[in-house]
Amino acid sequence: MILSKLEDMAGVLVHRGPDDAGYWVDSSAGLGMAHRRLAILDLSVAGHQPMHCPAGRYVLVFNGEIYNHLELRAELERLGLAPQWRGHSDTETLLAGFCAWGIHHTVARCAGMFALAVWDRELRQLTLVRDRLGEKPLYYGWQGQGQQAYMLFGSELKALRAHPAFKAQINRGALALLMRHNCVPAPYSIYQGIYKLPPGCLLTVSWSEPQSHPVAYWSLVDAAANGQKNPFDGTVDEAVDTLEQLLRDAIGRQMLADVPLGAFLSGGIDSSTIVALMQAQSAQPIKTFTIGFNETAYNEAEHARTVAKYLGTDHTTLYVSPRQAMDVIPKLPSLYCEPFSDSSQIPTYLVSQLARQHVTVSLSGDGGDELFGGYNRYVLTDRLWRNLSRLPQSLRRMTAGGIRSVSPSTWDSLAGLFQLALPRKWQLANVGEKLHKGAGVLAAETVNDLYRGLVSHWNPSSVVLEGSEPTTILTGSAPGLSGLGPVQRMMALDALSYLPDDILVKVDRAAMGVSLETRVPMLDHRIVEFAWRLPLDLNIRDGQGKWLLRQVLYRHVPAELIDRPKMGFAVPIDAWLRGPLRDWAEALLDPQRLR
Repeated sequence: MILSKLEDMAGVLVHRGPDDAGYWVDSSAGLGMAHRRLAILDLSVAGHQPMHCPAGRYVLVFNGEIYNHLELRAELERLGLAPQWRGHSDTETLLAGFCAWGIHHTVARCAGMFALAVWDRELRQLTLVRDRLGEKPLYYGWQGQGQQAYMLFGSELKALRAHPAFKAQINRGALALLMRHNCVPAPYSIYQGIYKLPPGCLLTVSWSEPQSHPVAYWSLVDAAANGQKNPFDGTVDEAVDTLEQLLRDAIGRQMLADVPLGAFLSGGIDSSTIVALMQAQSAQPIKTFTIGFNETAYNEAEHARTVAKYLGTDHTTLYVSPRQAMDVIPKLPSLYCEPFSDSSQIPTYLVSQLARQHVTVSLSGDGGDELFGGYNRYVLTDRLWRNLSRLPQSLRRMTAGGIRSVSPSTWDSLAGLFQLALPRKWQLANVGEKLHKGAGVLAAETVNDLYRGLVSHWNPSSVVLEGSEPTTILTGSAPGLSGLGPVQRMMALDALSYLPDDILVKVDRAAMGVSLETRVPMLDHRIVEFAWRLPLDLNIRDGQGKWLLRQVLYRHVPAELIDRPKMGFAVPIDAWLRGPLRDWAEALLDPQRLR
């Protein structure tokens, strides 16, 4: 009975693991575990999961990669705690660590991305663990009542939905959060009683303690606080050297794979840095992939091609038509399992699909904005908030209203008349959008108000019937973050929420939807901890974000190939909805259909 349910649940996750399937049942404990495998390290049967440790105490299912598992093996061998190795998978290394050090201390030693579930047969406890920054997803929750209550867990909601006890009752509070964030932030999910395990946490569940709570084994808040207490006090050159060495090491580890590997390349700071340091460590041209658009304001493909040519990568570009984008839309509910409204999910899926035709693993530049001050709102706040906060609130509110009374597209048109006379480095993309965000700066009374306004898409109370917005770090449960200035506070809040709840969700589901593993070197926790030791003026300088990261990149790619206005990975959804997608959109919004 348990086995058939496991087969149903794992069957909807074939895309996450097309290479192998495994099942294990402990009938006496009423527990079953299933695994779908995308084989990356040790392609042999020695990497099959669920995997048992030699003594039989621990049983593990694991999604992700432990990049330092060879060092962990060496440490176990040095201490005389290593088993007789059966293969060279990181899953086997984890199990050996659990036996030697326990689950908590092993996970704290790991550098990687992972979601795992381990059953301790001796203590009869199930422990769920998620990586520090939230690269890999992990859902869990109780469904059913009394003797028919089940603790369900899995990488995607569709696996939980496949269990007969799953009720699929909509959490209207989570729906309200969706309106604000464009996604449902952790620990909530769109379903009542189902949660996301927060990044950097583990959860231990047993029949004697079924309602336990997540416990942090690593905290970004602590990393930020420790960084402020122990700031980097070397020279600028030493800071550049240190960051480059940390990036080289993280990228080198993440290039370890027994399958073909490549990288996404937009031609921006983050992805260009990753690719440059990959190519510096490879004797063969790195395979790189880019999506392009025919709409010039959204197209970075030519910039990426120029960088790829300079670095000598094996580069592939796909130009996306509105028709191709529309063909992706019906796939989105299945890919994301719960409402997710970041429109860049479309090109992310397409570039992942393109990459999967050539490689099984692709490195990504995500995380650079949050760690090194890359978002325009950081630069805007750094430039303006100190002075604006001194102006009368009534004047600022009136000015903000005037800016918002003109549509972003009209501002773009007006700006286009003047920008041709400006030097290239002073020209801006998407001026109207930036002005509307700037209006949020003007109207804010406090930095917290400012941040909430800049990252909120709707006021949920105005659009969700019977929806009460739960507290989040934006709306009442923000961490202390003492000692951080306004910009650093924004960076921390983004790394705690926007990064794991939006960016990393987008990348994981889009890539795993085509059985492509993505790796994010900048989220190596050692790089994160170093970034928080940096003084702000090494990240934002002369009105420009990611200053220190740029210095690393300039050692490998000329500045003139890189320096241009930040665009982001957006799609021309406005032009498409007014043009080739108009009939489709109007059909969705037909009043009779909505009723």
